Amino acid sequence: MKVRSPLAFCIVFLVTFAIAAGCVNPATYIKTTTETDAAAPSAAAGSLRLGFSAWPGWFPWQVAQDEGIFAANNVPVDLKWFDGYLESISTLTAGQIDANSQTLGDTVNSVSGGADQVIVLVNDNSTGNDKVIVREGINSIADLKGKKVAAEEGTVDHFLLLLGLKKAGLSAQDIQFVPLETGKAAAAFVGKQVDATAVFAPFTTQALKRTGSKELFSSKDFPGAISDHLVFTRKFVEQNPDRVQALVDSWFATLDYMKANPDKAYQIMSKRAGVSVSEYKEYADGTRIFTVEENLTAFQPGSDYTSLQFAAREMSKFLTEVGLAKTQLDTSKLFDDRFVKAYAEKIKKT
Repeated sequence: MKVRSPLAFCIVFLVTFAIAAGCVNPATYIKTTTETDAAAPSAAAGSLRLGFSAWPGWFPWQVAQDEGIFAANNVPVDLKWFDGYLESISTLTAGQIDANSQTLGDTVNSVSGGADQVIVLVNDNSTGNDKVIVREGINSIADLKGKKVAAEEGTVDHFLLLLGLKKAGLSAQDIQFVPLETGKAAAAFVGKQVDATAVFAPFTTQALKRTGSKELFSSKDFPGAISDHLVFTRKFVEQNPDRVQALVDSWFATLDYMKANPDKAYQIMSKRAGVSVSEYKEYADGTRIFTVEENLTAFQPGSDYTSLQFAAREMSKFLTEVGLAKTQLDTSKLFDDRFVKAYAEKIKKT
């Protein structure tokens, strides 16, 4: 839901927009060096079509491509970069790609609308890279009352905003909500058209360029509330389980590569993000990349946001409450952890 939901940053995981000179988000103009038209035929016949967009937890896919990790795991991948995160979601829903990098909330939203999708992997949890940023003079959540606050409606950042309001004893009716796509929300804030904005990195960096602006609260204050995933169409999973397994294996192999070669990995990811290596490193603490063990735990039932099943139910409630879904979703078939389990067994044996 991040509508990242969420994945074009102010630099780094989403939409071109215009703002005052010197405040333009470089990532909105990034063009991939490979095929970007997801509706076009796959670059290689039989390739697994994987979408991703600007979010720190998804840039490792670029490392996997550049360092030949997909090839090493015998899975030809047509990696598709999306300048606009929402476009990647709609492209998966339309079946024009086989898998996408997207948030739990956006996936719940898509499935509520009739899409048949399945989550097979947790890429990360947001631990500070989703923020509510405010202008000078706003020093508490209570100060948001009556103020103009921009966010992308129905996204995880909208969800984060409402969580913060609820914690402070306020409701959505206590603010003047301005629904804008994430990039435009950041631009509106920098342009002083709104008093606050809820956005994700790297749009957070852009928003904080406004003189006197500051973070009011972030996803760090709500552990587990915002998670990001590898999502497939159910049809592809049923017809190509071996290729799904190979992609999951490639993800974990990429994390191993990044640990062993951090400098090279940072160079690749910062280039894809359109920022310097030093700027990219600022996002490190705001995104927690999940290990195999953390993946296994996340797929288990639970009573808080550390459990995907619990989080999905809460997100479904949220979508219903804000009018973006008519009824709450049965999330029992949303998750498929067999591929993570198979990888865990494989490394245990080796």
